[in-house]
Amino acid sequence: MAINKKEVEHVALLARLSLSENEKEKFVKQLGQILGHAGKISKLDTREIKPTFHALPVKNVFREDKEKPSLTQAEALSNAPVKEDGMIKIPKIV
Repeated sequence: MAINKKEVEHVALLARLSLSENEKEKFVKQLGQILGHAGKISKLDTREIKPTFHALPVKNVFREDKEKPSLTQAEALSNAPVKEDGMIKIPKIV
């Protein structure tokens, strides 16, 4: 797959990069080579290969939900800089 200078300029614009003419020509060549190597994959017969979403088997690692004691309201509010009506008071953010 080939890439041209106009496409390199478009990608540079999207990435907010300022490229010199020399850099643009360099990237046309380098990105063309990269896309050429990636294009070789399309020539492979992959009909018998199952899709791989992860390199390693994935399973849920959720722990069992168990009820246990927690902080009292007084303990939870003990380090709050400002308290009001049993809650932590924070500045209004708009």
